[in-house]
Amino acid sequence: MEAMVERAAEAGAKKALREAGLSDDSATNDVRELRNLLDSYRAAKKTFQRTIVQAITTIFLGALLAGAYFNFTDRP
Repeated sequence: MEAMVERAAEAGAKKALREAGLSDDSATNDVRELRNLLDSYRAAKKTFQRTIVQAITTIFLGALLAGAYFNFTDRP
């Protein structure tokens, strides 16, 4: 029974790979390239998020400094 289930699972996996277009010899390279692309996307997304946080922080600190400057320069 176990061997029959294993053969069925293997046949199903091969069929799924064929339908996804990953049954040829270049499938390993295709999967590797997709993983690299996904890693690059994740790195770009993380960098973008960091840049947005840094920009917001810089604007906030600049506004605080400008407020402090105008507060102290308006005094007689």
